[in-house]
Amino acid sequence: MTMHGAERNQKGSAVGAHVLQPGVVDTSHGVILYVENLTVSFDGFKALNDLTLYLDTGELRCLIGPNGAGKTTLMDVITGKTRPDSGTVFFGNAIDLTQMAEYEIAQAGIGRKFQRPTIFQGHTVFENLELAMQTQKNLWQSLVARLTGEQRDRIEATLTTIGLTAEMHTRAGLLSHGQKQWLELGMLLIQEPRLLLVDEPVAGMTPQETERTAELLTSLAGKHTVVVVEHDMEFVRRLARKVTVLHEGHVLAEGTMDAVQNDPRVIEVYLGA
Repeated sequence: MTMHGAERNQKGSAVGAHVLQPGVVDTSHGVILYVENLTVSFDGFKALNDLTLYLDTGELRCLIGPNGAGKTTLMDVITGKTRPDSGTVFFGNAIDLTQMAEYEIAQAGIGRKFQRPTIFQGHTVFENLELAMQTQKNLWQSLVARLTGEQRDRIEATLTTIGLTAEMHTRAGLLSHGQKQWLELGMLLIQEPRLLLVDEPVAGMTPQETERTAELLTSLAGKHTVVVVEHDMEFVRRLARKVTVLHEGHVLAEGTMDAVQNDPRVIEVYLGA
């Protein structure tokens, strides 16, 4: 057992999802996610191969690697979409994600943004955030419900964070590609996740949108733990935080961008000569 795993087990076994309260995650050891000895196989192919990874509370981590390295599978396991063959995934010291359904994991405080934005195109930016905040209600109930002052403040604060205050009354379908990405990110942020998984956020963006996205993601670190999967190495360098390189389902290298870019193993399997 690793040192991190030993520390986590001092707190006891996993708690059941039925006793979880949103936002209540024990990170007393400074680690928000423990992935240990994770293996996932598909028809004999090991998408993840004894992978071990730790995320510190409030950090911004970039996850890179060639296609088929296991990046998407790892996020699928963390969010409950895929069950591992073996290994453990703990959210904080006591929440066993492998025993929970996808919606329970989302309620526990893990949000995931896919590459293609999923927003309500016919509704305004403000309404999209309102709907995301009131996920326990159906679409019609959410739109006719009266917002409390606290809820309105949360929406306005989120609009400021994602830079869409001026577009709050614009239909989402009329936004630029980058703005749609920021809106979807806002729809996750308004649910106040502790851990945010972001998949290739700048694909198809203009240089200006890419720069703004780097600033946005950097600003989220601290209050949130952010994991960014990205192929754009210049964008990863802009984020200038810790980088993990996956290859054939396990961690090949980890460290600063300069360190991994100069690692001969990374150059050979991913970055090229």
